[in-house]
Amino acid sequence: MRDLLFILALLVMIAVPAFAETPSSLQHVKLETDLQTVSPPLDYLPEMKTMEGLSGPGTMTERNEILLFAQDLDDEEALNEEFEEDPEDLEEDEMDKNIPDPLESINRVVFKFNDKLYFWVLKPVAKGYSTIVPKELRVLVRNFFNNVATPIRLVNNLLQFKIKSASNELVRFGINSTVGMLGLYDIAKSEMGIKMQDEDFGQTLGVWGAGPVIYINWPVVGPSNLRDSFGFVGDYFLDPVTYVNPMLDRYAIKFSDTVNRTSLRIGDYEEIKKDAIDPYAAIRDIYFQYRESKIDR
Repeated sequence: MRDLLFILALLVMIAVPAFAETPSSLQHVKLETDLQTVSPPLDYLPEMKTMEGLSGPGTMTERNEILLFAQDLDDEEALNEEFEEDPEDLEEDEMDKNIPDPLESINRVVFKFNDKLYFWVLKPVAKGYSTIVPKELRVLVRNFFNNVATPIRLVNNLLQFKIKSASNELVRFGINSTVGMLGLYDIAKSEMGIKMQDEDFGQTLGVWGAGPVIYINWPVVGPSNLRDSFGFVGDYFLDPVTYVNPMLDRYAIKFSDTVNRTSLRIGDYEEIKKDAIDPYAAIRDIYFQYRESKIDR
């Protein structure tokens, strides 16, 4: 009897792994299917590493499940390569996403000056202006100045070899200057779907390969960089308002345009300041990303 029990025990020890093999394999298949359904591709795993504490895809729990699954498949080493990134590469990527700011101490002083200028002068004037002038009329004024600035967009589209965009600007100017009553109404856009092709000389220099070089915060003008500062000079000579004389009338027109545009977007700057830990850095980074996106489009 003792020998019989020993033989039965031995058979059980041999049979259990054999029967357990199939459910385990099915479990791996099910886990793989669940991970493919719930989690993003492995290409996104490096980004998920920074999302600790959040719910949903990319949480610590799901990352642990992925690691366990990789271990079971003897593929942990390959997965770790997806997670590991060279610190030097990260540093270079971070540098690529930011603009050099060697003049930061001076730029911050100018930023404070422009900030006070906005809240103490420009915003009160723009708010008073908006209470007197209806929004519909302010939009017409903005359309008029956009139409006047057509030479800036036309020339820069040509310099970037965007022939179709340059042609659109010519068509827009012809339609809006006539049917649109000197540009007060953007008939080309509203009736024909021909949108304004916004290009300036700073963008043209960027398309030609010029980088931003360094960040510069100019008094009154605001955020810029070395490339866009040269671009601003080029656009100055293409702007028809530049040739209005006397000079007092010229700057009165430019100030009116600035006040009118500001009245249509009061609150944008305040929102950035409210949500930013460092408003100066936030404005700098937003400006850099905005300009790069316009050049890359």
